[in-house]
Amino acid sequence: MELIKTDCILCVFGCGINAYVEDGRLVKVEGMTEHPLNQGVLCPRGRYLVDYVYSPDRLKYPMKKVNGEWERISWDEALGTIAEKMQQIKDEYGARALAIFCGSIGVENNELAAFARRFRGAYGTPNFLSVESNCFRSRILAHQLTFGTFLLEEPEKARCVILWGHDPENSKLPLANKLYKALDNGLELIVINPRQIPLAKRGIHIPIRPGTDCALALGMLNVIISEDLYDKDSVDKHTVGFAQLAEHVKQYPPETVEKVTWVPAADIRKIARIFATTRPASIVQGICTLDQHINGLQNNRILAILQAVTGNIDIPGAWVNVPFPRLGSLHIKVEEDPIGAAEHPLFSQLWGRQSPYGQTMYFADAVLEEKPYPIKALLVTGGNPALTLPDSNRIKKAFKKLDFMVVIDLFMTETAKMADIVLPACSFMERSGIGYVYGVTSGLPYILLRKKVIEPLGECWPDWKFWCELGRQMGYEELFPWQTEDEIIEHWLKPSGLTVKQLSEEHPEGMFFAEKKYDMLEKSNFRTPSGKIELYSETLAEHGYDPLPVPIEPSQSPNSSPELAKEYPLILTTGARIPEYTHTQFRNVPGLRQSAPEPVAEIHPDTAGEYGIADGDMMAVETRKGRIKIRVGTTEDLLPGVVSIPHGWAEANANVLTELEPRDPVTGYTELKALLCRISKV
Repeated sequence: MELIKTDCILCVFGCGINAYVEDGRLVKVEGMTEHPLNQGVLCPRGRYLVDYVYSPDRLKYPMKKVNGEWERISWDEALGTIAEKMQQIKDEYGARALAIFCGSIGVENNELAAFARRFRGAYGTPNFLSVESNCFRSRILAHQLTFGTFLLEEPEKARCVILWGHDPENSKLPLANKLYKALDNGLELIVINPRQIPLAKRGIHIPIRPGTDCALALGMLNVIISEDLYDKDSVDKHTVGFAQLAEHVKQYPPETVEKVTWVPAADIRKIARIFATTRPASIVQGICTLDQHINGLQNNRILAILQAVTGNIDIPGAWVNVPFPRLGSLHIKVEEDPIGAAEHPLFSQLWGRQSPYGQTMYFADAVLEEKPYPIKALLVTGGNPALTLPDSNRIKKAFKKLDFMVVIDLFMTETAKMADIVLPACSFMERSGIGYVYGVTSGLPYILLRKKVIEPLGECWPDWKFWCELGRQMGYEELFPWQTEDEIIEHWLKPSGLTVKQLSEEHPEGMFFAEKKYDMLEKSNFRTPSGKIELYSETLAEHGYDPLPVPIEPSQSPNSSPELAKEYPLILTTGARIPEYTHTQFRNVPGLRQSAPEPVAEIHPDTAGEYGIADGDMMAVETRKGRIKIRVGTTEDLLPGVVSIPHGWAEANANVLTELEPRDPVTGYTELKALLCRISKV
């Protein structure tokens, strides 16, 4: 067997894997021990990678819907049809009538997202839409507003870690493994979560009412500042707005915060003191648990402020600046603003830095109501928005109204079923690219060559090839000159100074392309208007937003909507993860499906008993938006009165229950983590 060292992008983290090939077929996968992120460990998805690649459900040929039935067509026919339709729409409605949606696969898959954005620029539409409209970019923007750049956690070197809305055993196994080792060496662990995750049993568990995280953080700051536990030297030298912050947090003593969050005042004081006095300390939050709220941007801001005032910035084990690889750009600028930019200008552009994304939460309005203008066509790559976007019924209604829709995927997803043309994409085992550990990982400046392990199945194409061929078909030949993956990789690597030889021959396992330098404070290297850490944000104030985080009650709660709470008395939180699946993927892999055969909603036994429901029963969950049926799993680990629905199941789609409004005023994010619902046995 041939051994090929590469990385896995079945999720965003990019673990190292050893792929074994025999007679041109992938036969085995194991964790790469040399890789600094996973160190040889694989999650269940990685262990079933062979079954995923060779799934009998794989799409292998272009398909066109004719009279409601799928017919196989050639790539030439598919490209010709798409190009003709795209040109017709552009001629009749203008380029902005096309939207391109890139799902979560595109976040870690540079060649997918970059080429989709390049086609967006070549065609001229401003409407490149993404999961970043409701996941993670809120955190990036909050960091930029505070520090001028995006910082990453370094929990493996910390003495104190707060897991805030994060369950790494179900969502980021490498981090969970490192935390267990650190606990054996004296790590102080605080877990803030409505659910007592397994790691919480090794630390301090703070069960919190969903949607009240900002209030809890302000209560902690009240203690830290009033008891002089903050880092005075760092605050004086490197921040602006501390006086306003200190006055602001006086409104949030622990006794007041207790009434809002359900967290006892004594516990608020305890964790505030531990966090402020145990350095280095690092808050590690869930991927989007704090984003998807009416004040998600301010949730992210307040955590950044907590790190800053305690001096846990730019030191090992805290939040640090991590170099990103300098890769060649494929960007083509589009002058027109995308949908959502007028409503959320800072999400679109901050201090002259242009975001590549439109706000996807306005897509359905543009299609169904033609506001601010009509969107008539959609190209979907690396995503399944029929399931993953809020208010699935409205999203599907919008899909049905489109003049034309194309989906590029490995499988016939719920979104693909609604398309006019479906194109078969390669898995990452069937193409080459650049893999690097960044973003929501532990922040390792590590890069490797993602190598082509096997030849594409059937007539599957790598995504870059589709975008290049479509671009050439539409007359954009000069903008899409690449013919091979080697040419693309050379283009990307050129600015970095790295070579294909280094990554293929000298370091097939990958290599560190840079060293972390803890020198932001020393150099006062903050790209904010003041040149310092901005606790008080003049930028937010100038745009009419709160310059300091203010806790906003969820729009649906016993406090904000008591009449609605009479009809829907329970708190609904959606999006729980399990290690067998990423979002809507892998449910057609038999081994994984055997391990987790169906969706399960978690509720406390007392809550279940109140409604005559027992563990294992089927129940209905209803909101004012919709109703689903789902199996019940009772657990004393979850707060009473809370219903937790998992993410990504077609047969019990949590997004039937969620809404596209209201939205975070800064980012446009919607509420998915703190709604109201009712349950009944079925």
